[in-house]
Amino acid sequence: MSVDDFTVTTSSGRIRNNTAGDPGPMRTGVPHDVTHPAYPAFAPRFPWLGGDLQTLRYYFFPCSEDLSAWPAERLSLPVPNGGGDTLLAALHRPEAATDRPLAILVHGLTGCEGSSYMFETTRAFLRLGYPVMRLNLRGAGPSRTTCRRSYCAGSGDNVEAALSVLDIDEARRGIVLVGFSLGGTVILHYLAQRAPAVSPICAITVSTPLDLGAVIRRLMRPRNTLYHRWLLARMKEAVVGGASEISPGQQSAVMAARSIREFDNAFTAPHHGFADCDDYYTRCSATGLLDRIDTPMLLLHARNDPWIPAAPYDDIARDIPSNVTLMLTDDGGHVGFHDRRNDTPWYNTIMQAYLERTLSV
Repeated sequence: MSVDDFTVTTSSGRIRNNTAGDPGPMRTGVPHDVTHPAYPAFAPRFPWLGGDLQTLRYYFFPCSEDLSAWPAERLSLPVPNGGGDTLLAALHRPEAATDRPLAILVHGLTGCEGSSYMFETTRAFLRLGYPVMRLNLRGAGPSRTTCRRSYCAGSGDNVEAALSVLDIDEARRGIVLVGFSLGGTVILHYLAQRAPAVSPICAITVSTPLDLGAVIRRLMRPRNTLYHRWLLARMKEAVVGGASEISPGQQSAVMAARSIREFDNAFTAPHHGFADCDDYYTRCSATGLLDRIDTPMLLLHARNDPWIPAAPYDDIARDIPSNVTLMLTDDGGHVGFHDRRNDTPWYNTIMQAYLERTLSV
């Protein structure tokens, strides 16, 4: 496998090196065979070769959760008009005061502040002098006991709520939003609002689903049966525990759900005011949001992500908005990107390089 299997698309050019392996079909019309010196290529770390092993590394070997060098401060962020719901977040400050913006990290589906990728990115940013806030969306992790409502892919209002009441010095130096998997979809919905509460300096997404219906179809394939069962079990656990607002009838339907589609029909759609799961997938997909966003954005995704199809990213590559930088690798899995040259995932290296370039403009 070539270490140079990657795609970069920016407002100034579209770049894709030669590929190897089976990253999935590339749609016609996507430019290729151009080099880009600004960002290092992804080089997968042995033995984590292929999309599945890249995805599963932290499942088998969780990363260190030691952030003791940067003690956390617990933040309680009341949701305006949220019926008493309060989002919880963990704020970390670098050892030495800096003028760098606050990085706000948003987790993916069934994740929280304690997810491995949240720890890894927090550590990477703190070492470079960025303050970091690990945000728990409604009903996630520690917020599970302080919120009656839950989040979904379209919950940009969760980010809006957090930013509207965030009153700390670190936020006054600017904000960078970083979303992992479904957390990226949530951020895109926030940015697509007509008048967001706070305009971030930039936003970054990693392995983010853009077409929810396509994601569900991918997850329901036989080869993804184990992933599907694992995710469904975690989704059930999240809504039946804590303070979640769920009726006895809904709880029975949730526990009886045999697929994510059935779960979304039983809980997600009615909980968030959608007619059914298909209505939810259509209205909360992010495929049409980029044209409504002016914020500079970095989008990272791998073609061999076993969960998230790359086709919407190919569509972006054909008509790239001027404010978007797209990096589409052939390898990396789902929020994997375990690189042989660094202890931290490759996406952290790319994020940091992108921020240095963005902040220097």
